[in-house]
Amino acid sequence: MDYRQFGRTDLKVSAIGFGCWEIGGTYGRIDPGQFRAAVGRAIDNGITCFDTAEAYGMGVSEQALGEALAGRRGEVVIATKFGVGYEEMPTRRDSGRARVIASIEKSLRNLRTDYVDTYLVHWPDPDTPLDQTMGALDDIVRQGKARFVGVSNFRLAQIEACMRLRPIDVVQYGWNMFDRRMQAEIFPYCAAQQIGVMANGSLAYGMLSGSFHAGMQFEENDWRSRGGMLGNLNLFRTLFGPAHFPRNLAAVEELKRLAAKYGKTLPQFALRWTLSNPVVGTALVGFRNPDEVTENLGALGWEIAAADMAEADAILARHDCITVPPGWLEDY
Repeated sequence: MDYRQFGRTDLKVSAIGFGCWEIGGTYGRIDPGQFRAAVGRAIDNGITCFDTAEAYGMGVSEQALGEALAGRRGEVVIATKFGVGYEEMPTRRDSGRARVIASIEKSLRNLRTDYVDTYLVHWPDPDTPLDQTMGALDDIVRQGKARFVGVSNFRLAQIEACMRLRPIDVVQYGWNMFDRRMQAEIFPYCAAQQIGVMANGSLAYGMLSGSFHAGMQFEENDWRSRGGMLGNLNLFRTLFGPAHFPRNLAAVEELKRLAAKYGKTLPQFALRWTLSNPVVGTALVGFRNPDEVTENLGALGWEIAAADMAEADAILARHDCITVPPGWLEDY
């Protein structure tokens, strides 16, 4: 396993991280036993970074991870997030002080631990002043309930505003061949400020798994069945939207052949691509079973030649794939 310094924290994290969105219940059926086995396989093979969130099933994902980590908490770094998914709030978001305090307590119970390594604001809350949120996060760090804090999906100006109140230790953003928006401002800023970066969506939410095909039907409880639409979020429209999905599939078929040049599967190649950016501390992948863990470990220990990085870009361009989706991550 490759371990990377996590920004200016005293943490080192595995280059491949275990993302737990899927087990929260919105990615179709996942066998809980297979998930627990995947967590065990991951730790046995050196994966130390596990990412979840309160909003992933409103506690379901955290509970599943806490159960799977039984007896092995000391071997891993846990990141969880709060601030979104509250039906009683007009925007479904809340990063106020009371919410911070209540949510960290729920997350600790769900995860069966007395601290998390990193606690992040999942999405910006336009109705709560940042000084209130940052002050509450500072308090839970002093109380030992979180070691480090961070933000996810914040604009650069919002991160800068947070940094004037207290240091941001870690951020989390999407980063894959089909979405490179963060290379413009966010990643250069994080590199300059030594902020740890968690990259989610490393396999483009399954597009780079190589298993999708034209006409496929996602399960009804799988958010990808909505054709890239997920409220006001601008994360998936150019991946799964009806005008884009066929073009992306065609590009994926060519990318498979490029991966085969290295004797690798497409997921291994795609994850290697994500990890090739030196600002990335850990690249998150959602594992449904132990075999997926084993396969993705094949992204380690080799490099993609510069000419083939350029060829991957050319493949996407030939199929008119969008690699820098227009607009920010949400509409407002």
